Amino acid sequence: MAQGQSLPVEDVSRDVVSIPGNAPLDQVAETMYSEDVGFLVVTHEGEPAGALTDRQVALSLRNEADPSSTTANELMTPDLVTVDRDMDVLRILQQMKLEEIRRVLVVDDDGDPVSVVSLDDVLVLLGEEMGDIADLIEAQV
Repeated sequence: MAQGQSLPVEDVSRDVVSIPGNAPLDQVAETMYSEDVGFLVVTHEGEPAGALTDRQVALSLRNEADPSSTTANELMTPDLVTVDRDMDVLRILQQMKLEEIRRVLVVDDDGDPVSVVSLDDVLVLLGEEMGDIADLIEAQV
């Protein structure tokens, strides 16, 4: 990556996986498992209403929530943190730090969800970039 170049959000984003707010916890867990995600957008009448993470699910089970009657609405965080799809990865990292979160929802110009960026995916990308830098340094020695 040359100086002045940005890391586009497309390099680290994943598809949005959502679930209706009235979905029971066992359906939430099954969706996370089958889609291999740790973050779901909770919807109400098809519109984003909040976010639910694998950590929230695990902690609810530890607190003896009933998986068949506890719903996504009961566990979700109602405040979705969003970023614009034209924001670069380093600015997204700043937003994550400011909000103290590990995942953000990427939205288009109309505010509709288009993808999700996780801290883990950003770290993988940055690790690959560092590997490229190491290769360049090694080649010049």
